[in-house]
Amino acid sequence: MSRDAVSVASLLGAYFAFTLFIGALADGCTRFMRYCIGSTVGQIGTVSTQLGEIGIQALRLLATTVLPMTLLTILCAVVATFYQTRMLVAGELLRPKFSRLNPLQGFKRLFSLKSLVEVLKNILKITVLIYIIYRCLEGMLLESSRYLYADLAASMGHLYDEGKSMVLWIILAFLVLAGADYLYQYWEYEREMRMSKQEIKEEYKQMEGDPKVKGKIKQIQRQRSRSRMIQKVPEADVIVRNPTHVAVALRYKPEVDAAPVVLAMGVDEFALRIVAVGEQHGVAVVENVPLARQLLAEAEVDREIPPNLYNAVAEVMVYLYQIDGQNRIAKV
Repeated sequence: MSRDAVSVASLLGAYFAFTLFIGALADGCTRFMRYCIGSTVGQIGTVSTQLGEIGIQALRLLATTVLPMTLLTILCAVVATFYQTRMLVAGELLRPKFSRLNPLQGFKRLFSLKSLVEVLKNILKITVLIYIIYRCLEGMLLESSRYLYADLAASMGHLYDEGKSMVLWIILAFLVLAGADYLYQYWEYEREMRMSKQEIKEEYKQMEGDPKVKGKIKQIQRQRSRSRMIQKVPEADVIVRNPTHVAVALRYKPEVDAAPVVLAMGVDEFALRIVAVGEQHGVAVVENVPLARQLLAEAEVDREIPPNLYNAVAEVMVYLYQIDGQNRIAKV
C-alpha cells in the first residue's frame, strides 16, 4: 500500500470539499461574526449566557461547514486505502508487539534499504513542494502592487484564485509522485512475497513429501511387490530368462487364462532369485534372450502378455509340451 496515494486522495478530497463548501463557509462565518458583534453590543445579558449562545452558534457553524469537509476528506482517504488493500482489514496490526521496543530491531529498520528509500522520497516531496510554493509566491509578489489600486473584494478574489492554482499544482505534482510510489510499493510487495530457494524446497517437501521419506516408501513398496511376485513363482508354467540379467515367470491355464499371464519379472539379482525359486518348485526354465528382453520391455506383472508376443510364447509352450520332464535348462 502506498501512503503517498492516500495522502494525495486526502488532499484531493480536502480541495474539492473546500471548493464545494467555500460559499457556505463564507456565509456562515459572516453570520457568526455578525451574531457575535450583535450579542456584545446590542443585547443585554450575563456574560455566561452570551458565551453559551456564542458557543452553540460556533458548533452549528462547524457542523454545517467544517464537518462535511472533514468527512469528505476522510472518505477519500478510506476509499484510497481500501482500494489498495482490496477491502482487507488487518486486526493484527492493532495488537501491541513488544518486539518493536527492541533497539536492535529499531536500528535495523532505521538503516534498512526501505528506510533509505522513504528518506529519499520525503526529500523529493519536500523539494518539489518548496519549488512549487516558491514559484507561485514569486508570481503573487510581483503582482501584489496591483492590490493598491483594487478594492478588497477583487484583491481577495485574486489571492483566492492564485492560492487555488498553487494547490492544484501541488496536487498534480504529488499525484505523479504517488503514482510512482504506488508502482514501487507494488514491485516491493511482489519481491518480498517471492519465496527463496529454501522456502520452495520446504514447500515442495510439504506438498510432495520429503524425498528421503518418499524414497524409503518406494523401496518398501518394491520389496513388498517383489515378495508378492516371488510367492507367485511356484504357480508359473515356465520362466523365460536371459542367462543372468532378465527372468520372466509366465502362467498359462487354458481354462482360466485367455493368454499367458506374467506372474513375476525382474533383472540382475532379482532375476536370479526368480530362477532359483522356480527351480526349487519344479518350474521349467527356458533361455530365450530376445523374448526375455521383449517381455521385460512390453509386458506387465499380473497381466496377459501383449498380442504381438503370442507366437513367440506359444513356441516356448509347445516346446515344453514336447519334451519330457521339467527343471531343465534348454536353449531355443
